[in-house]
Amino acid sequence: MKLATYDNGRRDGQLMLVSKDLTKAMAVPAIANTMQQLLDTWELLQPQLQELYEALNTGLIDNAQAFDEMRCLSPLPRAYQWADGSAYVNHVELVRKARGAQMPDTFWTDPLVYQGGSDCFIGPKADIEMASEAFGIDFESEIAVITDDVAMGVSAEDAEQHIKLLMLVNDVSLRNLIPGELAKGFGFFQSKPSSAFSPVAVTPDELGDKWLDSKVHLPLVTHFNGELFGRPNAGVDMTFDFSQLVAHVAKTRPMAAGAIVGSGTISNYDRSAGSSCLAEKRMLETIEHGEATTAFMHFGDTVRIEMFDEQDNSIFGSIDQKVVQYQG
Repeated sequence: MKLATYDNGRRDGQLMLVSKDLTKAMAVPAIANTMQQLLDTWELLQPQLQELYEALNTGLIDNAQAFDEMRCLSPLPRAYQWADGSAYVNHVELVRKARGAQMPDTFWTDPLVYQGGSDCFIGPKADIEMASEAFGIDFESEIAVITDDVAMGVSAEDAEQHIKLLMLVNDVSLRNLIPGELAKGFGFFQSKPSSAFSPVAVTPDELGDKWLDSKVHLPLVTHFNGELFGRPNAGVDMTFDFSQLVAHVAKTRPMAAGAIVGSGTISNYDRSAGSSCLAEKRMLETIEHGEATTAFMHFGDTVRIEMFDEQDNSIFGSIDQKVVQYQG
């Protein structure tokens, strides 16, 4: 099943059911008006939506409209929780190597997670508004899951059943603000502005055998200023799978329906696949040449993030964004 949220002038938007090929959509107000309403009552409402979804895909819905990604907000325009991990530890290792820092062995056994701001996500086609290029503006191409209610202390074995939807993410980072914040020993805040999510969220079954062991075994494709930047496989070199990440987040607290957990920047040891953020490319340049030559994003720069199935069909729609100067 595929779902989206249209901008209808209200804070939480209008829930839309979207066809598998991303060509048709329909509102389902008799079932749920918003994505959060659906997630709050998933077990009751999902079977009703699934029946409609099958009818939509077989052309049995007369009032379906053309699906328009430009009308989409992030599937959850705001959420009760947004916890982003760093599941590709080779990426973390590379970051530390570039600055000559030793990586603790525990990084391979205990996930890294930070709590991001979840009160105002930006849309998949919305501009990234920043006050200054000096912040070191970067994109991070990732995957995220949305859960239903998760009990505190859930095991990794039981966590997968709570994963209801998957999305793509642009976890915008302000690299030049990060060192000062981390030096305080209290984590990210100003350096992690609003994130953007793909136009469409999908149930795991939509991925078929590419959803295996709580990982998505497909490349995540990023274009920077219209040129291919990277297509690392999200199922390769993922040290902690999504079930392990959910269990880690819920170790000492329950998670409410609609909680989002991210994978962190997709990264492969095979560097021929390219990268999913500018910082990683800069790290590789520093290691190889002694200095980074790739700049962070400037006003006017664009990023496109998308994932395709084996028939080259877009699964989630695309995140397409431009960096612009904030005028507020």
